[in-house]
Formats: sequence, C-alpha cells, structure tokens
Amino acid sequence: MTKRIVIIQGHPDPDDARFCHALAAAYKEGASSAGHEVKTIDISGLDFPILRSRAEWEKEPPSADIKAAQDAMTWAQHAVIVYPLWLGGMPALLKGFLEQVMRPDFAFKGELMMGKAESPLSGRSVRIVVTMGMPAFFYRWYFGAHSLKSLERNILHFVGMGPIRESLIGLVEGEKESREKWLSKMRALGEIAR
Repeated sequence: MTKRIVIIQGHPDPDDARFCHALAAAYKEGASSAGHEVKTIDISGLDFPILRSRAEWEKEPPSADIKAAQDAMTWAQHAVIVYPLWLGGMPALLKGFLEQVMRPDFAFKGELMMGKAESPLSGRSVRIVVTMGMPAFFYRWYFGAHSLKSLERNILHFVGMGPIRESLIGLVEGEKESREKWLSKMRALGEIAR
C-alpha cells in the first residue's frame, strides 16, 4: 500500500554535505522507488519570522512558506523529521518552524485542556531521525533523551500524531562504513514508509 510522505529536513544549514541531508535523501529515494508520493520541506530555505507573543501565534496569519508546509503536512499520511542534536536539543530554526506550523486553528481546534481538541494531523505516523556527535546510547541513558521526549510528547502527541518511531544516529563524525549502513537503513525505511 502506497503512502503520502512529507520529509521535514530540519538541519538549518543548506549545505548538502551535512549528513542529515544525505539521510533525508536516502529515505526519499527508498520511498519513491517503492511508489510512495513524497514531498520535502527544507527549513533552511523557508522564510518565516520567529514568534514573539501568544497574540502572534494565535492571531497572525502564517507566512506563505508556513502555509505551504501546513498543506503538505495535512496531505501526508506519514511524516519524517530529520535534524541534528545541537546543545542537547533541536536547532532553534526547527523549533521556530514547529511553533509556526502548530498554530491554533490548524494543528488543533477546540478546548485543549478539556481533551476535546481535534487536529487534522491526528493518526499520522512519524519517524524522527536525530544525528549527534555522542554515542546514541549515551544520549538515551545519561541524558534520558529529554529533548526527543519533549518533541514526541509536547508537540507530536499533543496534536494527535502517532505512532512515533525513532532513529538515533550517534558518532556521526565517525567512519564512512557506519554512515553507509545508516543510509541503507534509511532507504529501507523509506521503502516501507516507516
């Protein structure tokens, strides 16, 4: 069964030499080869302001780039978010993008605190791919994968997205053989849209 997939390339550096770009491209290659429809959102090339108040978040219309991203996320049945771990969390540009996209009247409608919110994103599966310089097990064990858990619980689950799967890639500055294994794995995950 083919799926509609949106890949959110969350590395703020547009340089294709970044491993996150190679991972996203490998996932897309695998998905496309299996007949899935794929759209890519590269946040490094988007034009949007940083939100500075609740009023901006609730009342100001999104920029054209953010509206296009919202449309792509609504269209998709599966989302892939790829980003590097910077200072223990996602890069600021990716966080700013998610704040812009996950606005009231798009990501949720209704009373959040009463459990009555509805979201057009409900039921979409997600794959989160995070690269880091440290060993991935150390990020999970010592740091408790705190920023990843925050993304999953406070943003994605909050708007009804799930199931959520993770690929944590440590020691990204390591040997080429390890990188090739991860690229192959991303292609295989893309083929099955998982």
